[in-house]
Amino acid sequence: MILSIESSCDDSSIAVTEIATKKLLYHRKISQEAEHSVYGGVVPELASRLHAVGLPEVLKGALPYIDRLKAVAVTNQPGLSVTLNEGVMMAKTIASLQKIPLIPVHHLKGHIYSLFIEKETISPLLVLLISGGHTQMIRVSDFEHMEILATSMDDSVGESFDKVAKMMGLGYPGGPLIEALATQGDEQHFDLPVPLRNSPLLAFSLSGLKNAVRLKVEACGGAQNISMQEKADLSASFQKAIKLHLLQKSKKIFAKEPIKDFAIVGGASANLYLRAAYENLCQEFGKTMHTAPLEYCSDNAAMIGRYAIDAFAYHQYFDPHSIHVEHTKKQQNGTLL
Repeated sequence: MILSIESSCDDSSIAVTEIATKKLLYHRKISQEAEHSVYGGVVPELASRLHAVGLPEVLKGALPYIDRLKAVAVTNQPGLSVTLNEGVMMAKTIASLQKIPLIPVHHLKGHIYSLFIEKETISPLLVLLISGGHTQMIRVSDFEHMEILATSMDDSVGESFDKVAKMMGLGYPGGPLIEALATQGDEQHFDLPVPLRNSPLLAFSLSGLKNAVRLKVEACGGAQNISMQEKADLSASFQKAIKLHLLQKSKKIFAKEPIKDFAIVGGASANLYLRAAYENLCQEFGKTMHTAPLEYCSDNAAMIGRYAIDAFAYHQYFDPHSIHVEHTKKQQNGTLL
């Protein structure tokens, strides 16, 4: 079995996965959304302190498996360094006490492997990763070869949802709130720009769209005076602009990439409006679409453990004292994960 730990942001999560069957034997997550919502976003120092309490609590359920572990896996990049450290220190302690190796896991690779929890790995695969920190199209040739084909120049999809929700005084996290409001709104009501519409760049950019939303909110009287119907209409119009932006860039990649399997992963991939749009795009290009179950779209230790199974098979495990939190630089197109 492999014990896996995820603490890259504001979720304290631990899982135990059986190597031979890929069966998830234990999985628990404590969310910090309530504590951070009063600030309109994640406060790193608060998140770190909450992990120091939450991780030991979640670990209790994994203790019956502790003597049958072959390795410990932990997210060590990218993420908030103060929260990653909480998970890495726990992982190093367990691995050292049990005299077993440690598997460092890149968080984005973990999201890709959320597709394969209790399933066999699929490759090659095209993956759109849309999360709170990243928007990327990735070509997954196999376990050892993952190449970024397009990435965000500024704000990610998840980050933009959170910031727009904050502009309208909706709360945190913004994604589910905007998606719910959008179902009651008219997506044609507000004319919002589609980012990079006339640009040949294979890249994503949402800062301009986010600013356009800010101007609309101000024109409606600000967060204190904008009506609920205007919030609904603006949510629907914003969500539509994001959809059109993602589809426009994805179409260019789909036209060049012969890979027939496509997946959408990450926290924002739980958005059913975006999922439906990509279902239609895959039908247009003759691709098969894959998605993770909704409960595994956001950060979780189950996806870290599933990646670790393949890493273990490739002998990608190390002495626990050699693993540290890695400070990931901004990734450009062509970067290998």
